Amino acid sequence: MTEQKFARFARTALNLAVAAMAASAAHAQTIAAADGDAAQKQDAAQSQDASQNKPAQRANASSTSNTTTSGASQATIQQLEKVEVSGQSHSLGGGLMTVQIAPKAVSTITREAIEQSLPGANYAQMIGTIPGVVAITDDASGLFDSNYQIRGFTNDQIGVTVNGAPVNDSGNYRVYPTEYGDTENMNDITVLQGYPDVDQAVAGAAGGTIAWSTIDPSHTRSIDASVTGGNYGYRREFVRVQTGDTGPVRSWISYSHNSTDVWRGKGNATVNKVDGKSVWTIDDGNSISASLQYNHEIRTGGYQMLSKATAAANYYANYDTTLATPTDTYFYGDRVNPFKNYMLSLDGEFTLTDSLHLSVVPYFQYGSGGGGSGYAFTESTSAANVGQFGYINYDPAGGTLTNGKKVLAYQYAGSNTWRPGVIAKLIQDFGPTDTLTYGFWADVPRQEQFQSYSRTDSQGFPLDIWGQSNLITFTANGTPQYNYLDYTKTKLGRVFVSNDWTPDSQWTISVGGAYTYIQREGYGYQHPGATAGKPYQQQFGGYSKDDWTKFTPTAGVKFQLDSANQFYAGFGRSFRAPVNGVITQSNAVLAFYQQNPGAVGVGTNLNAAQLAQLGSGNQPETADTLDMGWRYYRGALSASVDAYASNLKNKQVSGYDADTGQTIYLTVPSLHQRGINAEASYKLNANVNVYASYAFTQSTIMQNTATFGDGTYPTAGKSFVDVPKNSVNFGTSFKNGPFWATVNANYRGAFWGDWTNTEKAGGYSTVNFSSGWNFDDVTSWLSKPQLKLNITNLFSRRALTFANATTFLATKGGALDAVTNANTLYAGGATYNLLQPRTAMLTLSASFK
Repeated sequence: MTEQKFARFARTALNLAVAAMAASAAHAQTIAAADGDAAQKQDAAQSQDASQNKPAQRANASSTSNTTTSGASQATIQQLEKVEVSGQSHSLGGGLMTVQIAPKAVSTITREAIEQSLPGANYAQMIGTIPGVVAITDDASGLFDSNYQIRGFTNDQIGVTVNGAPVNDSGNYRVYPTEYGDTENMNDITVLQGYPDVDQAVAGAAGGTIAWSTIDPSHTRSIDASVTGGNYGYRREFVRVQTGDTGPVRSWISYSHNSTDVWRGKGNATVNKVDGKSVWTIDDGNSISASLQYNHEIRTGGYQMLSKATAAANYYANYDTTLATPTDTYFYGDRVNPFKNYMLSLDGEFTLTDSLHLSVVPYFQYGSGGGGSGYAFTESTSAANVGQFGYINYDPAGGTLTNGKKVLAYQYAGSNTWRPGVIAKLIQDFGPTDTLTYGFWADVPRQEQFQSYSRTDSQGFPLDIWGQSNLITFTANGTPQYNYLDYTKTKLGRVFVSNDWTPDSQWTISVGGAYTYIQREGYGYQHPGATAGKPYQQQFGGYSKDDWTKFTPTAGVKFQLDSANQFYAGFGRSFRAPVNGVITQSNAVLAFYQQNPGAVGVGTNLNAAQLAQLGSGNQPETADTLDMGWRYYRGALSASVDAYASNLKNKQVSGYDADTGQTIYLTVPSLHQRGINAEASYKLNANVNVYASYAFTQSTIMQNTATFGDGTYPTAGKSFVDVPKNSVNFGTSFKNGPFWATVNANYRGAFWGDWTNTEKAGGYSTVNFSSGWNFDDVTSWLSKPQLKLNITNLFSRRALTFANATTFLATKGGALDAVTNANTLYAGGATYNLLQPRTAMLTLSASFK
């Protein structure tokens, strides 16, 4: 598809959305205005029992993360309501489990569990109890992001949305959970462990999705506030203003200030967040909501991943707390991570006719920031080194130029992202048993990426943590030195359709498909402005463009045996286009060899065959997933068991070119994931709930991994890193009057730390405890005072929790090259995240009317 075709596609799609919204507005104008009591009437309607005779309500992305019923038929939704009545409650296991009816693997964490969690936790910390999920964090504060895998798929293979809008990085698909949301504002979190719904706005979801939504504004005016203190210098203040009903509109806006010290070495984090949401209820069938997520964070020091030997010798080791040498590149003061971002989104839900509904979610995302470290430049008095990357002919501190002297600089890898997009769909009922959903998604992000170098003070701290001023230049008054300057523009167009058919009270059949077009184009320059030194030390790179298309079908069937038992099977194909590093790095390396043909095949340089493979190897990742499961909901017991098989093709990995010293992107032809996920909830009595989940996961690399410059690693038949075969979670919750308490224990089995399976990290278990007391209202204006205690890692266990997923070989000589059988493979050394010792947090909260 050419650029012109894409433009026509986008214009047609947008015109469809505008026309549909105009139609809905005209329809709304024909309806009489609601009286001033509409909000109170709506509250009363929402509190009525689901068993009353009323139209079934579909989910929408801004009010709940579980949108698997957004395109379901009325008969299917009524099945859900009947199952919920049979299961006693929509929220089970203290909020760790919910009733599900989709013919695929789905798990949801509800508001009940979120309220009892750590006050500053991010969404990734919440999902660790879900079967199939392995979630870890360096710091319980939630201020240092988190990492996770789902069924062996990594963070950058999982799509994430907030109120229906995508938040994955548009370039590399990673998500940084600290950037989004406060727990007080989270409504629920849903994980689709296998494959996304065709109408979800996720571009990199080869292995499933995570979605969460924010709470809807209250109809009552209030100010909600909380303060938290904990060990390791943790402090948090939160305030939210609820406007209540102001005519047909109700809103809230919140602010939180979060800070903590690192628990090993020196360092700290300060994060400020502003969230907001407004809902305009036009009438019973038409509404528009608006959401805001804003984040400003500065983290200094952070957590250095450690080898097994280092962690065993000194569990509290971290970056150097002072300059060990004048050019110490491991000094904590240069390990700075500043970032600011915001997300604006709307969700328009319009009833066009009794059988036709329109949903439109436009959004805009902005992000700016990066990460820093130390870098040593070389002073040189030689004219031959003028214009060579890494050399300067002056002293940055204003002293005397000394030939060969090393000087410390602040190396900052930054990015700026602008991302507009819209997803729109029409939901059409053909009677109560047959519903068709069809629509489009358009997404056009732009991203600038650079690595700059700037001056440090006499103690080694950067003069500008954002890497914008005091830049290191080639000469005293010359142009700045950059390791790279990149710009990419991505164009995504997707059309989708799905059908949900319920032929009778027992069977539900769902089919769907999406056709996706993605184009990446832009410029990637290495060492821009460098004119001296060897060819690979000078500027190389240029413009390039790639595009990919894929059709991804889904199908599922569910059989409701009786009011308690349901069986299902589902199939889905997922798709992930290559990261933008293909444009900015791999293609830049190809440009280098085109500009320097004499370097091809010399020594360890890439040869012609490897260049051909690199040029044609930018294939998208695809995964075919089959789910089969059983669910049971009756009385006090709820249970679910799911067996799955996934075949992942063309997993992207990082290779290396010895001549240019650049990372290049290659693919592993095939990985297979097999496993079983199970969860159950049992209500012992009116006060006690218990919950348990189990996951068996086997992730196998099916071929050897060729990385070019580093060799071909013998990975065929090996297990993928960071995937424990067995994971178990157990939780119990207790409530008695104003007092509540929860205990959660989890076990993670041993996992491999490198692709060739030469180093393994042992399994570990942790216990977390939470409790609280809900006091009576103090006065008419001071209500809902609560005291909450959270303790993580109650017994202060020590463990390696997650390995660097890019380590192919942990120890030199641990494996031989799969092609040459020589001991020449590069060994990077496996490094790990560590489990934080026991942490306690105490929170006092209240509402003011």
